[in-house]
Amino acid sequence: MRTTSLGSWQRPNTRRWLGLGLVSALIIAGGAGCKPGTIPTSQVKSATSDTEGKSPVGEYTLTSVDGNKIPCTLEHEGHTVTIQAGGFRINADGTCGSRMTIAGMERPIEVRATYIVEGSRLKMMWQGAGTTVGTYDGDTFTMNNEGMVLAYRK
Repeated sequence: MRTTSLGSWQRPNTRRWLGLGLVSALIIAGGAGCKPGTIPTSQVKSATSDTEGKSPVGEYTLTSVDGNKIPCTLEHEGHTVTIQAGGFRINADGTCGSRMTIAGMERPIEVRATYIVEGSRLKMMWQGAGTTVGTYDGDTFTMNNEGMVLAYRK
């Protein structure tokens, strides 16, 4: 890790860590320009309300980002980041969450959302961020987040 000397002590290069944190947040939550908000429970539809009668509920593993098999190294907005692993959980109660392990970070990044099922689409409203739409087909869940395509499999 690069350090900067300040008097008699050393501190980590915060610019690098801020960049990694920003890239990670964009990868997972998306919609950074959208206004945060909460969805009333009355508007959260059941996970089994899709037209084919199949439920997206389950635990998914991140398999690729932009077609690159995990683990992979990506460049986004001038920062290089290595995604080691990731997962996505869709719960029957209208909530979901994502976690991603990034090289150089002490712990996985985790975010949560509420969702609404619209056919085979999942509209996710992220806590403290915007909205992302994903699709599920059998054991596969895909989401386009800020131009990055994340693919998951049960």
